[in-house]
Amino acid sequence: MTAPMFIGPEVEAKLDWLALTEALAVGHDRPRAEVADVFLYRDADTLLSRSAWIDGLGLLVKTATVFPGNVAHGGSVIGGGAVNLFRDTDGGLEAMLDFFLVTKWKTAGDSLLGARRLARTDSRDILIVGAGTVAASMREAYGRLFPDARFRVWNRTASRAEALAADWPDTEAVTDLEAAVGQADIVSCSTMSFAPVLEGEWLRPGTHVDLIGAYRPDMREVDDTALKRARIFVDSRDTVLGHIGELKIPLAEGVIAESDVVADFYDMGSGAFTRRSDDEITLFKNGGGAHLDLMTAAYIRGQV
Repeated sequence: MTAPMFIGPEVEAKLDWLALTEALAVGHDRPRAEVADVFLYRDADTLLSRSAWIDGLGLLVKTATVFPGNVAHGGSVIGGGAVNLFRDTDGGLEAMLDFFLVTKWKTAGDSLLGARRLARTDSRDILIVGAGTVAASMREAYGRLFPDARFRVWNRTASRAEALAADWPDTEAVTDLEAAVGQADIVSCSTMSFAPVLEGEWLRPGTHVDLIGAYRPDMREVDDTALKRARIFVDSRDTVLGHIGELKIPLAEGVIAESDVVADFYDMGSGAFTRRSDDEITLFKNGGGAHLDLMTAAYIRGQV
């Protein structure tokens, strides 16, 4: 039996953001994924295990530890992780992939696919809220889709926004979040916030809101006003609505109904996952289910 290969960050030079979004779209033309998540908590710390099986594509198990307190000691929020890709034909272990490689490309690719379908094509002012690892990935990914855009970065700790902005051309750090949101065509939010950071009244018509950070049932990045003003989209109803506070909380409180969620990625084929006019506000929740990890890992495997 052939030993499984290890795929590390050295393959990254062969990867392309737009090609990944196309692979994700094709992946949603396959049979619907079977997905299961297990979350274990200790205060703010999380052990997250996600698994997915897509008939004809393969199986994947991804496990990660999320320890927000690590930042205070100069460490990463993600303590560690592992990704195993199994063959669909016989269940054998095909590859072990670098956790951070898969996570980077899956997370940013997920939001980039949402933006390709929902953001205005003439978007030129992009605001990144947060200045961590995901924010840096979003600057890279959005720069591929909108090469002529001007980028702004806001973070609660201004020095971190300044550090991220210094790494990229046409990128500046800002301190007035309300003003920056009001000028933005796209707002991409990747924070570790448990309470809303973005207020809906700040959003101007035509804005696309990309929400990445909330992954627990007690986390949110936008307020109720934003949800009520926007047309709401998710990557997967199955992994977002009953699991992530961004929508789970307002659904439970009756602020919105499940019918207010217009579409998820499995609705792309029907044409429902799309912007209707230049004036509407679109809001996309990136839940990052394991089926997206599987599609991303399969795309990466295909470049080796």
